[in-house]
Order: sequence, then C-alpha cells, then structure tokens
Amino acid sequence: MSEYLVSPLISFTIAISLLFVGKGLIEKSALLQKYSIPEPVIGGFVCAGFVAFLYYVFHFQLTFSLEVRDVLLLYFFAGIGLQADFKTLIKGGKPLIILLVLAATFIVLQNIVGMGVASGFGMDPKAGLLSGSVSLIGGVGTTLAWAPIFVEEYGISNAMEIGIASNTVGLIAACVIGGPIANYLMNEHKVNPSNGKDVAVGAYQDNQSSKELSHYGVLWAWLVLNVALMLGHSINDVFESLGLKLPTFVSCLIAGIFIGNIGRRVFKKKRTQERIEQGQKGLAMISDICLGMFLTMALMGLRIWDLDGLFGYISVIMTAQILLSLLFTVLVVYYFMGKNYDAIVICSGFGGITLGSTATAIVNMTAVTNRYGASAQAFIVVPLVCGFFIDLVNAIVISFFVGL
Repeated sequence: MSEYLVSPLISFTIAISLLFVGKGLIEKSALLQKYSIPEPVIGGFVCAGFVAFLYYVFHFQLTFSLEVRDVLLLYFFAGIGLQADFKTLIKGGKPLIILLVLAATFIVLQNIVGMGVASGFGMDPKAGLLSGSVSLIGGVGTTLAWAPIFVEEYGISNAMEIGIASNTVGLIAACVIGGPIANYLMNEHKVNPSNGKDVAVGAYQDNQSSKELSHYGVLWAWLVLNVALMLGHSINDVFESLGLKLPTFVSCLIAGIFIGNIGRRVFKKKRTQERIEQGQKGLAMISDICLGMFLTMALMGLRIWDLDGLFGYISVIMTAQILLSLLFTVLVVYYFMGKNYDAIVICSGFGGITLGSTATAIVNMTAVTNRYGASAQAFIVVPLVCGFFIDLVNAIVISFFVGL
C-alpha cells in the first residue's frame, strides 16, 4: 500500500473545485434540488468515492492536509453570532431548553439501541455505546477520547474501529436526511415557508431580489470577523482557566453575539450603519463560503476503508440508529418545537445533532433556509445545544451507561 499526502494548498484548491462539482450536479438534478441536498455534500462524496476507488483498486492511499478546515468553522460561527440579535436570543430561551431536553432523551434512546444491537451480535453490550452517543452525538473527538478506555478497561480491542466506522456512516447519513425531512414535514403539515430574505448563510433563492455587495462590505465583515475570533479565543482561555472545556467555535459564537449587538447599538451614525449593512451582506457571503468549504473538506477526509471487517454489524446498528433519528425527529421534535417553520428548520438539523456534527446540522438548515426563507431562531438554538450543552449531557450519560 503506497501513500501520498496532498499539500495544504492543493487540498484547499481541490475542495474549491469540488464545490463547483456539487453545484453543477445539483443544477442538473431535479431530485437533488427537491430535497435540498447541499452542494458540499455532493462534491465531498464524489471525492470520498474516488479516494476509496484508488484505495481498493490500486492499493493507493490518498490523504489530504486539512488543517485549515477548523479555522473555516470558527469564521462561520463567529459570523452567525455577529448577525444574531439579543431579542431573538431571549425569544429562543424556551425552545433552547426544549431542544436540549429532547436531545438528552435521544442520547439515552440511542445508547439503549446501540447496546441492544451489540448484545444481539454476541458482543459486549458496552461496545454498542461506541455506535451510540460516543461516536454519533459525540463525533470523532469523543470517540478518540473514549476508545482507549473501552480497550484498556473493558477489553473491546476494536473499539476505535467501531467508533470511527459508526461516525463515518452517521456523518454520511446526516448529510442527506435533513432536506428530505424538511420537504416531508412541509408537505405533510402544509406549513408555509417564511420567505424571509435575511438568511443567516448564503442567499435566499429569489430571482427578483438582488443585493449589492461592495468589496468594502466584504473587508468590513472580514475585519469584524477577525476581531470576533480574537475575542473568542480569549473567552475560551478564560473558561479553560476556570476548568471548563468549551469548544472554540462556541466561544467565537458568543464573541460574535456580543460584538454584533453592541456594535449595532453603539454606532448609530448613518455612515457607520451603512457599513454595518454592507458588512452583513459580506458576512452572509463569507459564512456561506466557509461552511461549504468546511463540510467539503470534512467529507474529502472520509476513510471508507475503516468500515472493513465491520460491515454486517455496522449495517444493522446504523440502520437502526438512522431510523430512530428519523422517527424521533418527525414524530417528536417537530411537535415539541412548535409545529411551525422554525420547527421544520430545526428538524432538518436534528439529524446533524444525532448522527453527524454541528457543521452537518448547520449545512442542512442552510440548504433549507436558502430555498424556503430565513429562520433566525434555528441558527441560534441548534448551535448552542449541539455545540456546548449536549456535550456536557452526553458525557454524563456515557459515564452512567459505562458504569452499569
């Protein structure tokens, strides 16, 4: 098996090309448009499939340098924070608590399903946690943290492989179920879209609306984003000094919220307000690019061969987990979150919370809002729940099940 490491610049360039590939394929497919499948998902899958082809057919492993990927995520969440209004945050207080309770309930159900299927395969029931909230809610980071414990303390020698394989399948599923869920709920319950043009990311699909965007607007947005990132890192350092581990993107989200709200209230001169308006248009564009590039690069890095040797177990357990996520979203989350358009957008991102990652949840919601209109509440509630609070709940639940 020969291996080649692609340089950071070439990897980044390939990611840009893949976004164009995804956009081109979606423009030619009415089915992909109907179900709001995001462009980065298509482009990323094309690359992952090609890399897997090289691996299996030519025994050649192609690895991309993706260090810039995580910085793009910070820019994206800082941009979301900068556009959030305190009034929206206050309004989102109750939905945030409800969504957190729903997500916590799902964590318990997810682990029960995982342990049950593992037992059915004659495995240690605790191995099912690795195909439960450890890898699906927790993601790669939680998997890497817990896998050595499962190996050393419980003798599950392939803990890492089970966790990574489950996370891979979960990420793929999370990328494609958001749009269809939203489409089903809107048609089934006859919910009217918001048609709001002030979407958090990208541009609302309205051919009659055109927004002017100057290069100064982009520079203004870039300047404020960098300030938000610097403040976000400082906030993160403060939390770490207090013994609280906070994901950096959540710190940048918080920093963006404070900077954006203070700026809109302090700088009231007409010229400054014009810059802020231009900056908001620039923020939407930069956020769209950063999120698209992040997810494309995340999918580029998928190692399909990690599924080798676990195909039967992973097929059964992940089918069960995906069905659980779909049913819980459609039958529970939609109704408890208000049975309205905001609830549908949140539902489109719930698969990202339960099967993939925060970025997956956001990109699914972005595809839906770019087609049907803005949902400010969803873009505040979902990142806060699945980016911070859910990790705390997940750690407690995993510890409980491990101790059984």
